[in-house]
Amino acid sequence: MGVHSGPVSGVIDATGKANVAGAGINIAQRVMDCGDAGHILLSKHVAEDLEQYPHWQPHLHELGECEVKHGVRVSVVNLYTAELGNPAVPEKLRAVRVAAAAARRKRAAFRWLLLGVLALLAVIGFLLFRHRRPVATVGVPEKSVAVLPFENLSEDKANAYFVEGIQDEILTRLSKIADLKVISRTTTQHYKSAPENLSEIGKQLRVAYIMEGRVQKSGDTVRVNVQLIKAADDSHLWADTFDRKLVDIFSVESEVAKAIADQLRAKLTGQEEQVIAAKPTDNIEAYDAYLRGLAYTLKTGNSPANALAAQKHLKEAVRLDPKFALSWALLSYVDALGYLTLTLQPTVALREETGQAAETALTLQPNLGEAILARGYYYYACLKDYDAAVRYFEQARQFLPNSSQIPESLAYVARRQGQWDRSESYFNEAERLDPRNVSLLTQHAQSYMIVRRFPEALRKFDQVLDIIPDDLDTLAQKAGIAQAQGDLPRAAALLAPLHPNADDTGALEIQVYQSILERRPAQMISRLKEILATPDPALGYNNGELRFWLGWAQDVAGDHAAAQESWRQSRAELEPLLKEQPDNYALIGDLALVDMAAQMGEPDRAIVTLEKLLSIPYEDLIVPPLPLTPALLRLDPMFDPLRNDPRFQKLVASPAQSDAKQ
Repeated sequence: MGVHSGPVSGVIDATGKANVAGAGINIAQRVMDCGDAGHILLSKHVAEDLEQYPHWQPHLHELGECEVKHGVRVSVVNLYTAELGNPAVPEKLRAVRVAAAAARRKRAAFRWLLLGVLALLAVIGFLLFRHRRPVATVGVPEKSVAVLPFENLSEDKANAYFVEGIQDEILTRLSKIADLKVISRTTTQHYKSAPENLSEIGKQLRVAYIMEGRVQKSGDTVRVNVQLIKAADDSHLWADTFDRKLVDIFSVESEVAKAIADQLRAKLTGQEEQVIAAKPTDNIEAYDAYLRGLAYTLKTGNSPANALAAQKHLKEAVRLDPKFALSWALLSYVDALGYLTLTLQPTVALREETGQAAETALTLQPNLGEAILARGYYYYACLKDYDAAVRYFEQARQFLPNSSQIPESLAYVARRQGQWDRSESYFNEAERLDPRNVSLLTQHAQSYMIVRRFPEALRKFDQVLDIIPDDLDTLAQKAGIAQAQGDLPRAAALLAPLHPNADDTGALEIQVYQSILERRPAQMISRLKEILATPDPALGYNNGELRFWLGWAQDVAGDHAAAQESWRQSRAELEPLLKEQPDNYALIGDLALVDMAAQMGEPDRAIVTLEKLLSIPYEDLIVPPLPLTPALLRLDPMFDPLRNDPRFQKLVASPAQSDAKQ
């Protein structure tokens, strides 16, 4: 048996029957050809995935490389246990090892005779070395590249969006070549335009080559300088300068992508050649609006302001060119992401707009990978049709072979379905393509939080802090883990230096919760009253949510009448929003918590509400994104009236494994 993970497509064979084909099948066949009866051989790629799980590690035995069809060499790993598999070295590899041993003995016999010849060859080799094509560092794919942020040489620094867009478009075209490994932009954006430590960056990203660029835009003319550098020794492999009119910018993006592919000797299919040469729109004003919207999607923070700005410019782009499929696809993705993460108000109108944008993009260009991905995200984020979403994500793979968004999206779907091991495998796959994507790392950490694997969550958050030190939200979430573990002093130390604004609701609420758990809420009551005295309409349902927290803090402080009034106002603000946002899970959670808080004096209703609350996804609670733990049940004063109730005591004693899926 040969096992590999890679692209597979449905086909109709010569007999008219349905079948499967693709690189995944081809490599699995070649891996299998290396073994004998009973062997379970894995490709190195699959073995690396299994190595993430301790219970698999003892059963993985590396065999080295095996030469297969067309002289291709594949690295294979033997999987066997006492009950299955074949522990013997495959005959094909054993024969190679015997031949190699015989060759070594023969070479030893002629060592002295060859010494002079080898010395001469060493001199010749040295002379040739200076003129040979650079090859990749050992352990790094030769055809691998990272495109670093381009430097903006324009006098008008407001052209930064244009420079970012050109870099991203070149990277995107390269990423559609299956024979290349291309690191995602969300990882490379954390580096400088022309850093000095290219060797270290190459090691961090596991790439052989680095691409740097400079862009100067002046009026309707553009100059683009690009260079390809071998990361290991900083040697320049290729460089060029392109001077074009603004209307010809697409030809620059295509020429650069084609030149890089040629330099790395990547094999392009006919479809890939068409894709990297494609012109997404004939309207340069529409393309400018698209680049402005794209720039907001590339920012680190997924904030309401960024989502609204991206949406605005992308709508302008499709208004200027209704046939601009790429912009329709990105608009649909921005809408779907905003609907899911609540950075946009999740109204029925937004959901319908998301679906229409995806449908328009697919109608205009049925084979556009971004359009297929957007359609999948619409089914995932808006319709919660996970099976359909997976079908679209898998279909998009063949058009976007280097996209980290696809395994990332599959990780989210698997997580929603409670398939935790599969979700983790997809997260690991995405991180290989996008190792410094802080949003991806944060989501992976939150998955660990949900299943109470707190040490692993903390390690992921530390990876984020290595990339963006002192990040407020990351430090707040580490404090949230300390709260869930019952370590309030450690949580307090992490929260003390943080000063979140009103729109940093996640970090702010963790601070409020800390004061509640410590039963010293006076300072946070003053802070919340200050914010709610002049509420920001842009915060939407978050104002009602903060008012709930105010009532909770007031109740802990002993001002029960004020607490009841705050909760009444909270409900009055939240209920009308639910009519236009029926899928706003946070809003539903907010109202459930208001009910629970107001009903703590009615144990029967409170227990029922609490049981219901424990059954919904943990990321959807108003309480910071943490699973409910015995420590929180013991510490949280909200539950004081229930502590003598046997039903509550049963909930306190319930095992962690009973958590609902996300």
